[in-house]
Amino acid sequence: MSKQDEAELILKLYDLRREATMRKARDWYFAEFNPQSMADVASAMFSEHGAYVRMVWSYWDMAAALVNYGSLDMDLFNSTNYEHLAVFSKIEVILADARAHLGPQLLVNLEKLIDATPDGRKKTEMMRERMKEMGPRIAAARAAQTANRN
Repeated sequence: MSKQDEAELILKLYDLRREATMRKARDWYFAEFNPQSMADVASAMFSEHGAYVRMVWSYWDMAAALVNYGSLDMDLFNSTNYEHLAVFSKIEVILADARAHLGPQLLVNLEKLIDATPDGRKKTEMMRERMKEMGPRIAAARAAQTANRN
């Protein structure tokens, strides 16, 4: 694949992230999905937000597969994206349990990319800590948006 083809693919991935339902799914995932156990995952998966979880996970697992199979250069991908680290950071600590309940292929492409990325696990740990710090600010911003709509 040429560098131009890779650039076009990166831009296409960006466009897909901007789609209205995907944007809502990503917003919900980062603001409200904070699983501490498989019970939390199951609760989300079987709620009105279940499609959001599946959408975010499948998008980033697909994007990671494009890197893992050579359609996108890993350095280019990691230079233009960081959200996959945040997605993985939210499920990493309970991934084995989630796979036992939801299937062994759950996020295998994303995990493979994280492990192939220099300091990938360290980066997800840092992202997890950053997300914990940002959580109250995100919640406050969402509450203010809701109050302004009413």
